[in-house]
Amino acid sequence: MTEHPLHMAMMGLLVSVLAPALLVLLRRAFPQLDRATVPAAVTLPGFVTLHAAVTVYTSRGMVPPLLDTATHLALLAGAMLFWAPILGIRRRLPDAGRMLYLYVALPLLDLAGVWLVAVGDSPGGLSMIVGMLPMGVTAVVITWNWISHEEHRAVLAEGGRQW
Repeated sequence: MTEHPLHMAMMGLLVSVLAPALLVLLRRAFPQLDRATVPAAVTLPGFVTLHAAVTVYTSRGMVPPLLDTATHLALLAGAMLFWAPILGIRRRLPDAGRMLYLYVALPLLDLAGVWLVAVGDSPGGLSMIVGMLPMGVTAVVITWNWISHEEHRAVLAEGGRQW
């Protein structure tokens, strides 16, 4: 009984923790990968669609182990492409764009969890949504940094004078 909610929480953590961590590690080891960043306007709808498809497919019952592994690897690869415009070096979105990208993505990605709740799998859906919470924390941190940088620029523009 607890296996399915745990599986859904792990899917959320795969997207919100493992994928960005793996992307950062790979980016450091292979900086040329940053050139392969897909535009945010493509990755966001593409990943939301992939995430929903994997969530719906894997929640329908027993999935053969090989196919289950393939869907999770596809989700991981898609999540890494999703995070590239946020964590990239050369092709990173500006702070305001990164913030907007995540705040748009958060409710769209949670729709798969809401769907699970709507079809009667409340533990699975809620577990997945909770597993995605680190993405919300990342959005808040990016927002805070952007606000701090803008405030610092405004202070410098006024000649460094503080109130």
